[in-house]
Amino acid sequence: MQHQQRSQGRLSPSSDTEDIVALLAPRLVHFAGVARTEHVTRAAQEMQVPQSTLSRSVVRLEQDLGVDLFARHGRTLSLTPAGRTFLVSVDRALAEIERAAEEVRADADPATGKVAFGFLHTMGAETVPGLLHTFRADHPRIRFSLVQNHGDAMLEGLRAGELDLCLTSPVPDAPDLVARRLDEQKLRLVVPADHRLAGRRRIRLAEAADETFVTLEPGYGLRRITDALCDLAGFRPRVAFEGEEAETLRGLVAAGLGVALLPPPAVPRPEVVELTVASPRAAREIGVAWLAGRPDTPPVTAFKKFLLSRRGRLLPD
Repeated sequence: MQHQQRSQGRLSPSSDTEDIVALLAPRLVHFAGVARTEHVTRAAQEMQVPQSTLSRSVVRLEQDLGVDLFARHGRTLSLTPAGRTFLVSVDRALAEIERAAEEVRADADPATGKVAFGFLHTMGAETVPGLLHTFRADHPRIRFSLVQNHGDAMLEGLRAGELDLCLTSPVPDAPDLVARRLDEQKLRLVVPADHRLAGRRRIRLAEAADETFVTLEPGYGLRRITDALCDLAGFRPRVAFEGEEAETLRGLVAAGLGVALLPPPAVPRPEVVELTVASPRAAREIGVAWLAGRPDTPPVTAFKKFLLSRRGRLLPD
């Protein structure tokens, strides 16, 4: 049987996709239920909705599409070719919606949910593993999606909904974000072991004004801090190499390619010497940030509370 084209369809081919979805979505479950049983009464009983509601929903769906989805045979119905084609996509769409609903419910589960957590590369070797180990002692089944990146990229991740929380430096000051200072990390001037300054324990940063520096790329928080400290010391650093990871920079220093301002390493390297900077005060603040006004799931709430409780003792000794 060939389907008949209805002449009174409510939506024209030029209708916006969002309008079509908004109009059709509530009726797709009803259509799928009737298509499965090919009987309105049985479908209404299985779905626990009034038969009249189900009948009107199916008729209006056909009117919306401008196509007959069912052929009527007394109390029973059978799918038209158009109905069979439509059912394949409807079943796929409803299954995807169900899968998505199960996923977001699972991610929000207080005991087994998920936290999308971002942090600086320099905190990946020791700080973050230690934090997660301590947190999971009380929340052993909460899952984490971990993202290492530089500060600006993580803040964009918060704004895009890709991250729930991030540890970053400098602590951001933006109207759409909430940020809390958690700790401070001293920076050292790292020089090769055979460098002219290697025998010193403390220096003024101005003493390195003529040195070649290796730094992180622009956009990284540590790069902005390096530039600002050098400016306070009265010079602009002469940069020979720019990288994306602090330990790579430490390796460049070990190879004699420059000096660098870096946080302490997870594992000391004998090829370099780490000097205390006496002036200006060389340190970076570490903070946690999240998007203002966004409701938290229970797992995010628990981890946020944990991070805030670590204020002043976030970093390993």
